[in-house]
Amino acid sequence: MKLSTYSLTLLKGLTIILTAFIISCQQNKSAEPNKDNLHIELQTALNDLADVWYPRTIDSIHGGFWSDFNYKWEKEGKQNKFLVSQARHVWTTATLAHYFKDDDYEKIAAHGYHFLRDKMWDKKHGGFHSLLAIDVDSLKVLSNGKSAYGNSFAIYGLAAYYKVSKDTSALELAKDTFRWLEENAHDSLYGGYFDVLKQDGSWMLDINENDRNYDNFIRKDWKDQNSSIHLLESFTALYEVWPDPLLRKRLEELLILIRDTITTNKGYLSLHLTRDWTPISFRDSSEAYRKKHFYLDHVSFGHDVETAFLLLEASHRLGFKNDSLTDKKAKQMVDHALEWGWDEQNGGFYDGGYYRSDKERSIENRAKVWWAEAEALNSLLLMSQLHSEDTRYYSLFEKQWEYIKNNLIDQKYGGWYPEGIDTDPKATTKNKAQIWKGNYHNIRSLINTIQMIEGKFELSKGHLQ
Repeated sequence: MKLSTYSLTLLKGLTIILTAFIISCQQNKSAEPNKDNLHIELQTALNDLADVWYPRTIDSIHGGFWSDFNYKWEKEGKQNKFLVSQARHVWTTATLAHYFKDDDYEKIAAHGYHFLRDKMWDKKHGGFHSLLAIDVDSLKVLSNGKSAYGNSFAIYGLAAYYKVSKDTSALELAKDTFRWLEENAHDSLYGGYFDVLKQDGSWMLDINENDRNYDNFIRKDWKDQNSSIHLLESFTALYEVWPDPLLRKRLEELLILIRDTITTNKGYLSLHLTRDWTPISFRDSSEAYRKKHFYLDHVSFGHDVETAFLLLEASHRLGFKNDSLTDKKAKQMVDHALEWGWDEQNGGFYDGGYYRSDKERSIENRAKVWWAEAEALNSLLLMSQLHSEDTRYYSLFEKQWEYIKNNLIDQKYGGWYPEGIDTDPKATTKNKAQIWKGNYHNIRSLINTIQMIEGKFELSKGHLQ
């Protein structure tokens, strides 16, 4: 029987549709195993990371956690007690307790909380001491000042511990810390917070000579992105468990300052700023002076991609609906880091770049630091879910995970190297832990990405709805 022209056209159309359907099914079948494999790999990496840190790091002699371990996970070093790392351990173990529904992690978090409360809180002036040293059978204060940055992490850890334990004494201590920051570090004139404070919490604006060996004296008059973004982070966590009106006001204040002032119109953070939020720049200084003070003035790609996540998290916690302004800024920050700081060949983000002018720029530090790579993993997958129309984010997330597996995770001794072995082959024999290297960045990233893949991550499900 001869088919009509109409019938032939209809048949061809049905064939095309059927073929497209078959190809789509095949693609979905091939994509799903990859997604399943990623989920398994991330979960395994989380389990391995948690197991290598705990209970090994618990200090049952002096309290809190041991700080220094070599590449084989042998205790080696001064074992000073740094507020930031001690508080991050509390946050990490409380978060693991919540994630795994595991009472053992909650007990470890309680151990860390008691150390913060009993040993690191300054009973005379309030606030937490920054650094303690083991002195035979006791502890002595090493720091000669206090830090808003350090106290922010105390709030972060205490809020997480309260969330899982419902221990109201931990929440009260978090509230006390917030109030101490409000009384001492907050700038009622220009907004935001000073990070560098005297031991009693007072400012150093009128001090010209560092005759008392104050900590971070060079930054005494400035505000900075790092303490600001982590205050944002900790206030977000505290607001979840304590929706206080003043706390909300300060959280909104930080969100707007970071998004609209500290972040430049190009999409990167100014590292340090004057009291009235004028960026500090050494662009017009000599090359030698600029390089000497690189840590004070450069483009930090890791902080940029981390802040993108923290801004979105804060906006979500505040209940802002259809917050396109924050979403646009977060995307711009990730895109700027990808456009300039991403290693197209191997994956991973470089540590730092510098704008010599608006049009002249260079990568100044090609190191790929463990915490920045972890934060990038988290933000890339989040971007892929918030902006699913842009398929490059998911591909970059997969490439970033391959980079981490191949260059940062120690398959022999466990844990993560401090730097990718593609940029530092000697990282395999460098310390796995020290006061500035803990596990909160990578454990948070792994938990978040696992939950995103499972469709359970609160932020990616509800931010723009």
